[in-house]
Amino acid sequence: MAVKKIAQGINSVGAVDWDRKLFDELIPLPEGTSYNSYFIEGNEKTALIDTVDPVKTHELFKNLDSLGVKKIDYVIANHAEQDHSGSLPAVLKKFPGAKIVTNEKCKGFLKDFMPELNDGDFMTVADKQEISLGSRTLQFFLTPWVHWPETMITLLKEDKILFTCDYFGSHVAVSDIFDTAHTYTSAKRYYAEIMSPFRNVIKKNMEIVRSINPAMICPSHGVVHTDPSKIMSWYDEWIKDDVKNYALVLYISMHHSMKAAAEHLADSLANKGVRTKLYNLSNADIGEIAMDLVDAATVIVCAPTVLAGVHPVAANVVYLFNALRTKTKFLSLITGWNWMEKAQEALAAMVPNFKGELIAPLKIQGYPKKADFEAIDAMAQAVVEKHKTINLI
Repeated sequence: MAVKKIAQGINSVGAVDWDRKLFDELIPLPEGTSYNSYFIEGNEKTALIDTVDPVKTHELFKNLDSLGVKKIDYVIANHAEQDHSGSLPAVLKKFPGAKIVTNEKCKGFLKDFMPELNDGDFMTVADKQEISLGSRTLQFFLTPWVHWPETMITLLKEDKILFTCDYFGSHVAVSDIFDTAHTYTSAKRYYAEIMSPFRNVIKKNMEIVRSINPAMICPSHGVVHTDPSKIMSWYDEWIKDDVKNYALVLYISMHHSMKAAAEHLADSLANKGVRTKLYNLSNADIGEIAMDLVDAATVIVCAPTVLAGVHPVAANVVYLFNALRTKTKFLSLITGWNWMEKAQEALAAMVPNFKGELIAPLKIQGYPKKADFEAIDAMAQAVVEKHKTINLI
């Protein structure tokens, strides 16, 4: 990423990772990602907001060199995760005397991750504390669980620019940090995969952001939000408890039986007025599933039994469903029980975080027969009736 002027004396100096296709060895990155870092000049002191993933340290330094930066007074660490903090030791080495500014909890995390850092490298700040750059002032707000317990955001007070690190971010690689053409989808994917488990805490943190009323939001992944009202309205929609008249049918099939059952269920639901999406878990993008889980009222898993349990591919997705703490209201299962009847019990045990209602499951012996298809239609009708109870239909 080339240096990009955000405002007078404020420049984006981070890096774009066009080639990264997986994050945390789990999350697909169909559009790559970026590690945004911002250099701020006051008339007395300077600050660097967040750093970059260590594989891109050289790009951060290239950008700082192109600006002629000789001294950095403060390096703000809003979040300890290494894609934002991993270049800290190199930055301190290049700019002797720079202090890492962060909160006490984040300091502990950073020392754990990078043992070469010591207490003398840090300046800790409390909630709402300020640091002067002379003509500019930085103010810090603790916003835990967006998405780690130590996260904070930094306000450049005079310019009303809010630096939010992962909060309001998106995994997208773009040459222009102001390119918001596809912001909604990339931001929703990011929220769904990373932020959604903490939506109840985010509700409180949204009030902090609203009280600040920023003129611009600069996250450390993806694009800058020059109209904060858009991304904030999207978050307001995603974090509320409401769901939509929408069902996900997630299936894995070894010998076509579950495929036939899932396809029939999806058609039956659609014919009864429920918007439905069918995912073959053998090739599905978990990021797309996560996005749909933000809205879906109902999820039905169709999976055969393998060695007395749910097929491992389905079990993986069910595990993620539980971890994301979705606001889904109804959950059910269609299983093939050629060998044993334990799949239902295994599914229930895997979703302790699910607070909704389990719809009576179906068990199909072999390929679905006429009676099985009729039972699937009855399940679809049961979903319709459940949706009516919460005024979705």
